[in-house]
Amino acid sequence: MTDMKTEEDKKLKLYLITGLSGAGKSSALKVLEDLDYEAIDNLPVSLMPNVVDMMLKDMAGGRRPALALGIDARTRNFQPERILKNLEKLRKRDDITLRIVFFDSQNEVLAQRFTATRRKHPLARDRQVTDGIARERRMMDVIRAEADFIFDTSDMSIHELRQMLSRQFEREHGQDLSIMVSSFAYPRGLPRDADLVFDVRFLRNPHYVAELEPLTGMDPKIQDYIAQDERFAAFCDKISDLIFFCLPEYKKEGKSYLKIAFGCTGGRHRSVFLAEKFAKLLNNKGFKANLYHRELSLKE
Repeated sequence: MTDMKTEEDKKLKLYLITGLSGAGKSSALKVLEDLDYEAIDNLPVSLMPNVVDMMLKDMAGGRRPALALGIDARTRNFQPERILKNLEKLRKRDDITLRIVFFDSQNEVLAQRFTATRRKHPLARDRQVTDGIARERRMMDVIRAEADFIFDTSDMSIHELRQMLSRQFEREHGQDLSIMVSSFAYPRGLPRDADLVFDVRFLRNPHYVAELEPLTGMDPKIQDYIAQDERFAAFCDKISDLIFFCLPEYKKEGKSYLKIAFGCTGGRHRSVFLAEKFAKLLNNKGFKANLYHRELSLKE
């Protein structure tokens, strides 16, 4: 195990930061730069091998840098198929660990962001923003399909995005499978980037108890109330068995990011408690699991 980690440490960590304009790529590059990554935005595709070789020389001199390259539809002579061919060559190298990080968001949210900042979409200089978004999404679909990480930022503020990325990519805590555990409310829709989704609406609901309703699933009173449901323990045991069966299989497959989501009606009580419980369980088992409570974040 130690030898494997040593070999991995010798490789250059290369992150390709891409996705839709307005979805958070620029913020991601700034966060990675703060985490001591070498961050370069809007790099011509033809220069990627040169930059990689330069960074590898730095590593030979004793440095252990990680490199983040921002590429999107603004890039000169942007051709998704050409980019994928270059990435395929990089993936075959034994001195690089490559991860594609794709930032996405709902079309209406992207349009609102461009309107709020009064910026023109890079692919719709003389047309409506929605036309540029639709065109860019078509162009980026082939790259999205190859992504190792997909972050949907529709429901995230800039502060929440930076916080989440800081936890995700902090190098001293890096591991081969990163896990995000989240809570959400079904009426507001499923998290678009969730891998495993569990519906906990069948558990007893604190919403209908006057003294409990204002609290959240992080409060011990709420947790005790839900845990008293006779189905709770059996449910947790079955979910634990499933998750811990799947994790090593995902790692064998080469999966690098996993998002587990728990949903209830309001996204404040039952789903929050279950997300907290399983994040703690995963951390106790040696995994690094991050938490994100979608509906609580929206209320802050």
